Amino acid sequence: MAPPLRRGANVALTKEVPNLKGVVLGFQWDAGSDSSLARNLVAAVILCGADGSALSDEHFVFFNQLTSPDLSVIQLEEALGDDDEQIEVDLVHVPPAVDRMAVVLYINDGSPAKRTLAQLRSCRVRVLHIETKAELTRSEELSEALSNETALILAELYRHQTGWKFRVVGQGFAKGVADIGSVYGLTW
Repeated sequence: MAPPLRRGANVALTKEVPNLKGVVLGFQWDAGSDSSLARNLVAAVILCGADGSALSDEHFVFFNQLTSPDLSVIQLEEALGDDDEQIEVDLVHVPPAVDRMAVVLYINDGSPAKRTLAQLRSCRVRVLHIETKAELTRSEELSEALSNETALILAELYRHQTGWKFRVVGQGFAKGVADIGSVYGLTW
């Protein structure tokens, strides 16, 4: 297997795996003994147009909105394997209006104590083949560069020519999901 992707690095998924029909985004973290932090972490995907903005508030897939309107992106109710959470992406049926998907992790605003993502011992995202469940790629360890962030753009899954690429981003925000919402034009 190839080494983990560093921030800014990308891989051409559909070039590496011709006829790739879908992927599973696997979120992995280690909150140590802080079970409250682990319970309040939220994995999400935001489906965006060519302008980088979410197509609508309904294109924010997370625990309270488990599917995109077109059902091409679905948060699994129970993660399989080593992942803490998983989101499936049916690449064949993603609407043409979707240019990219932001893959994010944030601390739920309802968390009773002030916590940051810097408290995580580990934080990664990986891409699995939807049919074989084989790991196609994974990010480098992202927790090491965090300080006061409560939200993080882990990666992007985006169209490139006639296929799909995956890029590790690792950009953090101190104001949680509100910061993420403002970046992608969400209005909730």
